[in-house]
Amino acid sequence: MEIKRSRYIERLVEQRKNGFIKVITGLRRVGKSYILNRIFYKYLINEGLMNDHIIQIELDKRENKTLRDPDKLYEYILSKVVDNEEYVILLDEIQLVPEFEDILNSLLHYDNLDIYVTGSNSKFLSSDIVTEFRGRSREIHVLPLTWAEFIEIYQGDKSMAWQEYYTYGGLPQVVLAKSRKEKEDILQDLYQLVYIKDIVERNKIKNPENLSELISVIASQTGSLTNTEKLANTFSSVKKRKMSDTTINRYIKYLEDAFLITAAKRYDVKGKKFIGALRKYYFEDAGLRNVRLGFMQTELNHLMESIVFNELRYRGYSVKVGVVEMNYTNDKGSRAKKQLEVDFYATKHDNNFYIQCTLSLKDLEKRAQEERPFLLIRDSYRKIIIVEDDVIAHNDENGVYIVSIRDFLMKTDIIE
Repeated sequence: MEIKRSRYIERLVEQRKNGFIKVITGLRRVGKSYILNRIFYKYLINEGLMNDHIIQIELDKRENKTLRDPDKLYEYILSKVVDNEEYVILLDEIQLVPEFEDILNSLLHYDNLDIYVTGSNSKFLSSDIVTEFRGRSREIHVLPLTWAEFIEIYQGDKSMAWQEYYTYGGLPQVVLAKSRKEKEDILQDLYQLVYIKDIVERNKIKNPENLSELISVIASQTGSLTNTEKLANTFSSVKKRKMSDTTINRYIKYLEDAFLITAAKRYDVKGKKFIGALRKYYFEDAGLRNVRLGFMQTELNHLMESIVFNELRYRGYSVKVGVVEMNYTNDKGSRAKKQLEVDFYATKHDNNFYIQCTLSLKDLEKRAQEERPFLLIRDSYRKIIIVEDDVIAHNDENGVYIVSIRDFLMKTDIIE
């Protein structure tokens, strides 16, 4: 079964012949190689590029072992370039080649070579890999399957599709697994034997148990504002161990570099600036978050936030946690101020909007609570509340757009 992943092909096509190395990054098993070697390759052939002008090398294959030598790889590629026409270079698992940065930068000197690479070890998974190419690359970051991609290939009971998506996530191998036990086993193996092993080995972590327990703390606080001090206190009280702020900061950086988690910073909507050290951390895949907690804390409201956050990133938005200040009279009759939160403030070029996520708005008090921050924001950007309930999308009397999460995830024209 082919997973189309059309948006990534669009991004690769947009980057063609731009003189940069196209670096495809993302979690292991997220589908980077599949996108490059199957879908993009097929696109190039359909566009009329001759097969002998596509130099495709999967470096993890045994028959290509000799090409892991950097000099032999370089010589082999150049031996295939026999004219001045365009050649597309597709290199998969490039991290298996020592000095691969030097090889790629050297190939950039040839104007008729268009270069695309993927990699899967912890070095290549690092989010700062683009800097390895001295500003001569462009990153295309691949996320797990979106809801729209998931539902297109989902073969199970459609009435259970949404629950399976927010429980087991969107890693293709997991989605295509037949049983729940198989999905859980795959997620457990990926989490422990692939992601954690990579992070521990790359960063030479001497106490992987502390790293794993910190991940549990972060997973249990998904959707909640936190900082290193709060995490240290929680770690101490719940896990009965101590971990310094410095160590926590370092471990979080490792997790972010491996694309396991992503931070959403707080942003003062009125003051137009980032504020404080508090932030929210979201897992790139709901299944990886849930497996770390033994599928015991699948609070739908927090998982909804994670899914919406990653969907916005997939669509190319910069996403922040919005903060708006409110004046009020306290119990003592004095004027005071407090900060209200908007789940997300999303921006892309000149398209900006605010989002609240909640399970339901059937309770009038809950509706007022969700809309209160919106009513304090004086700009004209769109205000959206995403609910888990099935509702007909509509604007309410305050001009707030109410939409179900499944409609939001399926219909990009809602915000674009």
